[in-house]
Amino acid sequence: MDPAGLALAPPERDPASPFGIYLHVPFCSTRCGYCDFNTYTAGELGSATSPVDWERAAAIEIERAAEVLARSGTAPKVDTVFVGGGTPSLVGADVLVGLLDRIDSAFGLAPGAEVTTESNPESTSPEFFTTLREGGFTRISLGMQSTSARVLQILDRAHTPGRPQEAVAEAVRAGFEHVNLDVIYGTPGEREDDLARTLDAVVDAGVDHVSAYSLIVEDGTALARRIRRGELPNTVDDVLADRYEQVSERLSRAGFHWYEVSNFATGESGYCRHNLGYWRSGDWWGVGPGAHSHVAGARWWNLKHPARYAAACDAGDLPVDGGERLTDEDRHLELIMTALRLAEGLGDEAFTAEERARAGEQVAAGLLRRRGTDHPGGPGFALTEAGRLLADGVVRDILL
Repeated sequence: MDPAGLALAPPERDPASPFGIYLHVPFCSTRCGYCDFNTYTAGELGSATSPVDWERAAAIEIERAAEVLARSGTAPKVDTVFVGGGTPSLVGADVLVGLLDRIDSAFGLAPGAEVTTESNPESTSPEFFTTLREGGFTRISLGMQSTSARVLQILDRAHTPGRPQEAVAEAVRAGFEHVNLDVIYGTPGEREDDLARTLDAVVDAGVDHVSAYSLIVEDGTALARRIRRGELPNTVDDVLADRYEQVSERLSRAGFHWYEVSNFATGESGYCRHNLGYWRSGDWWGVGPGAHSHVAGARWWNLKHPARYAAACDAGDLPVDGGERLTDEDRHLELIMTALRLAEGLGDEAFTAEERARAGEQVAAGLLRRRGTDHPGGPGFALTEAGRLLADGVVRDILL
């Protein structure tokens, strides 16, 4: 199975550009009410597939991925690995380290490679972090979301207040220098002081990175159904803007600075290099059920259900469900949509003449600023503080 035609015509990438591997773990102990990711609980999967099946299939896909890219003559060393989900910590540290070893064996890890895993604080322990660190992981991302028990209950989050901070301390003691906490703001019924206490806890935890996301109520989720029934109030854009400003102000005061609209770090060494690859339209191969990939203008996505994914891998096929070759116009639009969210902005050469003129109108409106000739990337445009609140609209107005 190879609807994207990868095996016949593997994309020829620039071997000098960074390359990442995303590994998707589709398992969760419970389903959070706001989540629409490709995840499954044990009850939802039944006997259809298991973590052992997934591990075996992921190992096969890693090998096939290396073979495909080697056929194009541009087999890369891996600069970043990001394990996401789902709840990667559910499968255990030994499994995650084993798959990292597979990636290293198939591709080779570049010197100084960044290796991240997401984790649920409730399924971690000091031993978990020690095994990961000794096995080559360099970065941990923990889901905190909120310190308010009431907000966590609305989100159906399966951890207790205080546990994320304990997990941070355990990760640091295990030798991790780079730890992220995820925060969600704008939950229906969340109060300003709920978020204030959460941000105080984040700062006190001593992490070097924070991802702060506005709650998006996705159709088909349990949270969307509760709002539709009138059990919870809907989110309000003005409130979300206020909450974002609260996040930015508190983190800035604590020494964090934003480098992407929703991501803050205490210094450049804390930036998530893997995610920067996404925002800069880089190359990555997504391993696992439903994982998406992008290499040299080719995009494809895997079969979503773990049983179908494992069956394809076991048959020796690439587990691809579909794909496309991006046009130059597609790649141009996507670069502006993602990279303009970065604090560094984009150089003039990234825009057409018409787009530069429209960007100038955004400068006049106070939503963009001109980047000077002294910038390492040359003259260009970057978001202002006000522009961060309206980033999607700024991009839309430039692209029309």
